[in-house]
Amino acid sequence: MSKRRPYVRPMAGWWRKNPFFIEYMIHEGTALFVAAYALVLLAGLVCLALGEAAWNGWLGAMKHPLVILFHLVTLAMIAYHSWTWFKIMPKTMPPVVIGGKRLSAAMITGGGLAAVALASLLALGLFWGMTR
Repeated sequence: MSKRRPYVRPMAGWWRKNPFFIEYMIHEGTALFVAAYALVLLAGLVCLALGEAAWNGWLGAMKHPLVILFHLVTLAMIAYHSWTWFKIMPKTMPPVVIGGKRLSAAMITGGGLAAVALASLLALGLFWGMTR
């Protein structure tokens, strides 16, 4: 039996050594806020199914200052998560060729963000129209 010990690479803090990995870990961390907000919406849907009293209780809970703060922090985290997602999109999708020229990464990212902005404005318009 050999007396040599195998090299064990230290794993603690591996992502802090490269700015790309730092951004990657922040992106992955913001996904937790996406999941948390999905659970908040799911709880609202369950309360809606349980009846008017449960629904009104959930709506009342959503007006608490800490919940509003949670929503604001979550909005910022989801906005950052979306931004980094659209920034990654040109690297993960097949090349888009229009008129024999390859579409630039900036055009793909900008197009994705513009599509989200348009869909958000349409949803806001529909919501605004329903509340009046």
